[in-house]
Amino acid sequence: MILFIRNLTRNRLAWLILFASTLFLEGCALVFQHVLGYQPCVMCIYQRVAVFGIMAGSLIGLMNPNQFILRWAGLSVWAYSSVRGLQLALQHTDIQLHPSPFNTCDFLVNFPQWLPLQNWMPWLFNPTGECSDIDWMFLGWTMPQWLIVAFGLYALVSFIIIAGNLVKGKCCG
Repeated sequence: MILFIRNLTRNRLAWLILFASTLFLEGCALVFQHVLGYQPCVMCIYQRVAVFGIMAGSLIGLMNPNQFILRWAGLSVWAYSSVRGLQLALQHTDIQLHPSPFNTCDFLVNFPQWLPLQNWMPWLFNPTGECSDIDWMFLGWTMPQWLIVAFGLYALVSFIIIAGNLVKGKCCG
């Protein structure tokens, strides 16, 4: 089993599946925003950036999965972005489920000055909604709650794969 996990990261297909899953999530976000008319809030935009981080990790790993540096850089970016996205989704869910004047999000995104994504691509990174608004539910869960599941799975799988690559034993040399 460990050998299988270790070999996953050396396979372009695995990295391509990771990329495709993030592309699907970003596509869904754009459909919700531009087709269905749901307005993303600041936390939504930050979670969108976290998905783009996982996507970037997949592209790094996809470049040459047999090269140690690229494989581990991709795994690291994937794991970090997953955990950060999970934190953001949990925080967003808390804002939605426990609204109060003391539990809010910012009105504007706070990207670094050298990376003003909201100015470069406002159609993708400009928040126009309220974090506490619940506009969409599926099976009784809000969008941030579903993102907790998604980011949790991304993080869990990344940690399993990292652990599988760190374990030494008879199977793996």
